[in-house]
Amino acid sequence: MSGEANDPHCDTPLLVSERAILFLQGPLSPFYRQAGDILRQKGYRVHRLNFCAGDWLHWHGEGCTSYKSDERHWPEFIAEFLSKNQITDLVLHGDQRLYHRLAIEAALKTEVFVAVTELGALRPGWMTLERNGLSTLSHFPVNADEIREIAKRAGDVDLSPLYPSSFWLQTAPDVTYNLINVFLKVLYPNYQRHTIYPPVSEYLRGALRLISQGKRDRVVQRDVGTLKKSGKPFFLLPLQLEGDFQLRRHSPYDSFAEVIDVVFRSFAKNGPQDDCLVLKTHPLDVGFENWREASLSLAHQHGLSKRLLFLDGGRLSDLFDAARGVVTLNSTAGVEALQAGLPVKTLVPAHYDIEGLTHQGDLESFWQSPQKPDLELLGCYIRALAATTQIRGSIHNRKGTRIAAENLANHIADRTINPLGAFVDPPPRLTRARELGVPL
Repeated sequence: MSGEANDPHCDTPLLVSERAILFLQGPLSPFYRQAGDILRQKGYRVHRLNFCAGDWLHWHGEGCTSYKSDERHWPEFIAEFLSKNQITDLVLHGDQRLYHRLAIEAALKTEVFVAVTELGALRPGWMTLERNGLSTLSHFPVNADEIREIAKRAGDVDLSPLYPSSFWLQTAPDVTYNLINVFLKVLYPNYQRHTIYPPVSEYLRGALRLISQGKRDRVVQRDVGTLKKSGKPFFLLPLQLEGDFQLRRHSPYDSFAEVIDVVFRSFAKNGPQDDCLVLKTHPLDVGFENWREASLSLAHQHGLSKRLLFLDGGRLSDLFDAARGVVTLNSTAGVEALQAGLPVKTLVPAHYDIEGLTHQGDLESFWQSPQKPDLELLGCYIRALAATTQIRGSIHNRKGTRIAAENLANHIADRTINPLGAFVDPPPRLTRARELGVPL
């Protein structure tokens, strides 16, 4: 490494000794702490802000500061912290948590370099790393020719799946983190968590769902077999989680029930009479919402009772070989469907909602003439995505966590985030999203 920040937007690269890197909340993993340790060993000044006992558990000691005031004082605090500590780089997981959203606003006002992580779009074995924002705030281009050019610059990319997920590393850190926050809330009484359900209730419900998973999967396997055997044409609607920021902040809807109503209304009016609609629950849904009952009620209202199949379990991919297409709000399941060659219609500008990949007409036209993806462009998109917004590694695999931490540290050190022309300003999806009512 040269010892200078490789920032194409910076005329005078900063020396290592001039850079101070601030980490906010990361995923529930040693990922951020390990990346911070690597950066500190390289000579960078590293800071960390903790907001709750769970944060402290993951990372405490040198360079760590606890924020214990309420959210009203956070904008003033973070602006002062960035200035006082001469922060040059801000790193955080997810761009729409209350603390993170306001921190990004403060950072961009003072030209602090912002790096945002998220779970990988190309799972397993990847983490997402983008500059300034994700999803509708992503700076990754939407122009097909630009994407092809990035893919050409990237060359061959190893897309093989690596670092398989461990159920233990998916569940134990989450449970530990949230229960510690419940029982030690007195230490951080003003902390506002970004999740919407009480942790204890969520885990109890999740345990019950896990117990019933085998039975539910067998029912779904039977129903899918019957559907395929009938030869009846169908479209898929994968459900998304109520607490997902893709719904809460990157869409105009307050609940996925509104999404279901929009899709049902359109399908009842414009969908071919011989076609049916298949709803599939999210694998991490613990059942706070009774989607089966809600869907059946809405189907009855729209005259779709005999054209609806609700699946609570199984794998979405098992339906790809027979489906006519997938309609989604903005789920990453859309990428899987595209890779299976299926037409996909998004209701808001998802990252992959690109002309040539997704259906560009309205929802009404999708039911009648769904547009299949251009597989050559899809290959370029995946390669360009992997080379510019994804890093190898996984927080759900011990070796993968170490690899992810090394890659994150290196990309921050060199500021190689959204490289190869993959940073378009302003975010190319944002205007269209705002026109649809997305609150960004």
